[in-house]
This record gives sequence, C-alpha cells and structure tokens, in this order.
Amino acid sequence: MTALKIWDIHGGIHPPEHKDLSNRTPTQPAPLPKRLILPLAQHLGAPAEPCVQQGERVLKGQQIAVASGFVSAPLHAPTSGVVSFIGPQPYPHVSGMLANAIVIDSDGEDRWIELESHPDYRTLERPALLELIRQAGISGLGGAGFPTAVKLTPPPTQSIRTLIINGTECEPYITADDLLMREKAAELVAGIEILAHLIQPQEVLIGIEDNKPEAIAAVRTAIGERPFVLKVFPTKYPSGGEKQLIQILTGEEVPGGGLPADIGMLCQNVGTCVAIHDAVLLGKPLISRITTLTGEALVQPMNVEVLIGTPVGELLAFAGLEQNRLNRLIMGGPMMGFTLPSLDVPVIKTTNCLLASTLEELPPPPPALPCIRCGECAEVCPVSLLPQQLHFFAIGQEHQQLKAHHLFDCIECGACAYVCPSSIPLVQYYRAAKGEIRELEQKQQKAEHSKQRFELRQERLRRAEEQKEAERKARADKAARAKAAQAQSAASPVEDDPVARVQAQKAGALTDEQKRLKIEASMAQVALKKAEKQLAAHATPELEAQVAELRSAARAAQQALDAVTVPTAAAKPAGDEALKKAKIEAAMLKAQIRKLEK
Repeated sequence: MTALKIWDIHGGIHPPEHKDLSNRTPTQPAPLPKRLILPLAQHLGAPAEPCVQQGERVLKGQQIAVASGFVSAPLHAPTSGVVSFIGPQPYPHVSGMLANAIVIDSDGEDRWIELESHPDYRTLERPALLELIRQAGISGLGGAGFPTAVKLTPPPTQSIRTLIINGTECEPYITADDLLMREKAAELVAGIEILAHLIQPQEVLIGIEDNKPEAIAAVRTAIGERPFVLKVFPTKYPSGGEKQLIQILTGEEVPGGGLPADIGMLCQNVGTCVAIHDAVLLGKPLISRITTLTGEALVQPMNVEVLIGTPVGELLAFAGLEQNRLNRLIMGGPMMGFTLPSLDVPVIKTTNCLLASTLEELPPPPPALPCIRCGECAEVCPVSLLPQQLHFFAIGQEHQQLKAHHLFDCIECGACAYVCPSSIPLVQYYRAAKGEIRELEQKQQKAEHSKQRFELRQERLRRAEEQKEAERKARADKAARAKAAQAQSAASPVEDDPVARVQAQKAGALTDEQKRLKIEASMAQVALKKAEKQLAAHATPELEAQVAELRSAARAAQQALDAVTVPTAAAKPAGDEALKKAKIEAAMLKAQIRKLEK
C-alpha cells in the first residue's frame, strides 16, 4: 500500500551521495576473526557488567555481560571460543581512549548455543515479549544506540498511535540499510509485525527516499496486503533524522526539547526491525550487523555481514585497503561520522559504515575565516535554528543564551558547516558547548546533592543533641527528687519514734560488742546441748549440777544479748549493768566449759 501525501522540512542540503561505490554487489559474509573485542558500552545508558570469567569457554550466542540497569543492554558472544581478557581495550571514539571490554579468542568452530525460538509470539504477554527483546541485547542500529526495549516502553501517560519505520539512510556513502531492505525485506516486514503487535499503533508508516528503487520494490512486495503504508519521498539530507522523518511523513512537529512519544510517535530503524525478527522468531541475539565498507582507498567497496567485535583493520584488509592511499578513516558517514585514531578498534552495534577516504576524496577544510553573516547556515538548518548566533554564544561561553536559543535541539547534522563560505567548523563548537553545559549541570547537581546531604546530616545531629539534652535533664530531675526525699527522711525525728528506731537499728550494722555477745550466746547454747547429751548417756549428780549451771549461764548470755540489741532510752543504765553481768557470766561459762571438756 502506498500513500503519496508527504510534507517537507525546513532547509536541508544535497551533498554528493557516492552510494554507488558499495551498493552494486550483494552483501558479503565477513571472515571469522581470530580475536573479538567486545566493549561493555555499545549503547546509550549504563555499560553492561561481565558475567563470565577470564579463561572461561563460551559458545556463540551465549550471554557474556548482563544489563546493569533499566537503560542498558546485555552482550553476547559472537562466536565460540575462550575469554582471554577482561579490561581496558581500544574503543571507537575520536579521543582514542580505552574502554572496558571482553576479549574472546575464537576456536574456529563457531558453535551455537541451543536457540529458543517463539514463532507463536502472539500468545505471549506483552512483558514477556519485551523481555525477549531486552535479553537479545538489541539497541538502535541507526546510529544512536538507544536500548530498543526501553524505547518500546513509553510512560503510562503516553500512547503510541503511529509506528514509523526509518529506511531513509540519507547520509552519503552509507548503503547498509539499502542492501538490508533489498535482501531481507521479508524479515523486515515480519519484524514490523512484531512491533505492531507489541505496541498496537493505529497506523504503520515506512519511509524510504526515492534514491533506493530496488529497496522500495522489495519492501512493497513484502508488504503485500498488510495495512502498512509505504511512503517514498525526494532525497534530501538530513531527512533521516527522527524528528525530520516524522515531519515528512505526518506533517506533525516534535516540540522543542520533547520526544516523539510526546506526540504519540515511535521510530525504529529497519536494521532494528530485522534484529527483532531474529530475536523473536529465530531466538538469535544481536551479535552481527550489516556494515558498509567504502571509500576510494578500498579496492573492493562492499557491504558485509560482520560479527560485533571484529577489529576494523581486519575488515578493511578484507575489502582490499590500500594503506598508502588512506588519508582518513571515518566511522559513520562524512557528515556525522568521526575520524578513528587507530585500526585496532572493533566494530560495535552502532557501526553502520567505515569510510576509508583518500586525500583527494575528502580534502581537509581550509582555515576558518571570520563569519560574514551571510545567513546560509540558517537557511539550511533542518531545525530552524540560528547557527551563527549559536556560534557567537559558544565562543563567549554564554550558556544561558545557548539554552535560550535551543542549542540542544541541534541534531549535529553538519549542514550548516557544509554550506559555510568561511569554513567555520560550527558543529564542533556546538558539541563543545553542549559538553560544557552538561558538565556544569552535573557539577551543580552534585553540589546540590552535597548541600542536601549536609543539611540532612545537620538536622540529624540537631535532633540527636536535643534527645541527649532531654535525657540529661530527665536524669538530673530524677536525682534532684531522690536527694530531696533523702534530705526529708534524714530531717524526720527518728529518736522520738521507737518503731523507727528499731527499724533503723535493724537496717544498720551490728557493733563489735553485739557481735561478741552473740558469739558467746551461741557457744553457751552449744556447750549446753553437749552437756545434756552426756547427761542422757551417763546420768550422775555431778553432771546434773553442771547442766543446770550451763542452762542458767546460756539464759543469762541470751538476756544480755537481747538487752544490747533492743535497748531503750529509759533503760540505758540498766542495759549497761546487764552488760557487765553478762560479761561475768560469760567468763564463768568459759571456765565451766573448759572444766567440762577435761
């Protein structure tokens, strides 16, 4: 089904395409490399975390790193072999920096794990189908690398009414999506059906530029009677941008600073749709992709089906790289790509093109001259920005003005720099300014978090100090009350109360005299009991007299002890007399005991 109604975007340019260098031959399988380098960060979001150990044997398709967050994607082994290293390795970035990666030494057998396909995916619940896509490690293959499962999970307040499939591929030189649509149109349409079943849109639009007649014919045939709308529109750069394609196909514009989901739109690249088909219907994770090898420094420019992690140098050698003619090696296209500092970096999930250019093909730009305010940059900007104003604000580091003039709506397509007669590298200024603003915002956010943590800590310390002070005050009040009660008790007239006096004496300790009398009374009782036993065994008048004396002596000792223990104020002199009498009787008792013992 074809609909002819299309819209146009503001600006745009028509640079030389150079697509015929690589789209004249079918896609070739790249040779199996001896060593694969798999960076843990091949997508937007948090890097994956390794789930294998160095020296472990792995099979093709086996998961070797797990997603470390919601916005993340797992990683799988592109071939069978041994994990030889986990750590910093070359990474495809203009800075030439290293990044953590898993290195696999291929065993040459290319043995798969057991795959689990789901041809009956329509019977699966939506979360289960999303999890299949998530665990397959699929991220956007159009260049941004956003995890697909996250993109397919819009907020509950948003509903997707239009699914847009991006087959534009507007960047010069790149033909990877063109060849994919020609050769895998059936898989592409099957992947679109899975997406349509998953999000239930009201309409599905497929956009392809008119410079791909063979791909258009193949996709139209694969669609058949399905209710998908194929829209073909004139070639213009950068019509492949997400927001630009939405405007071309629907006439609606994504608001500044917003996302397509804000207006009910969802865009997916054709390569991502084929990867979803492979993951759901075949059970294959994302371990390879089609990459364009092009440029006049190659003897045989072509498109290859390449394993993720293949070193760039091996791929270019397969295409016949003439090292002496190579001037710049660009990953991506000449408009939005970046120069690689080394041939040792690997192919990653977002590598759609490797451009080996000669000096004549892409000469270096002339030195930048002052801006002449011609306004050509504003005429070609697809986002309707004011590039020269942004340039001046970027030079002056006027960050508030840059944000007020919508710097972050810039898609960095490079159209402004392409037409600038003064050869000013405008996009580089914008990228640097974006980086500075993001860095400052991160610092401000960290400072705000630190301030909040400090204030919360101070509040905790204040509450703890208040609690300690309350506890100290409570203890002091309790001690004061106890001291007052003790003072009141000490001031009461105990001497006038006989009961209180007796209780005080019971509570107090015995004096030495009382201890001695108590001991002597106990000894008298013991001697009495011993004499009574002897009397019971040998009854004689002499023993009877001694027992009587001991009995009277024990009674007298007990009376003396009682008189000392419970004295009275009135009987104090009598108590002293009794004490003397008790001493005499105790002495006599001791003498009788010694006599009795003899």
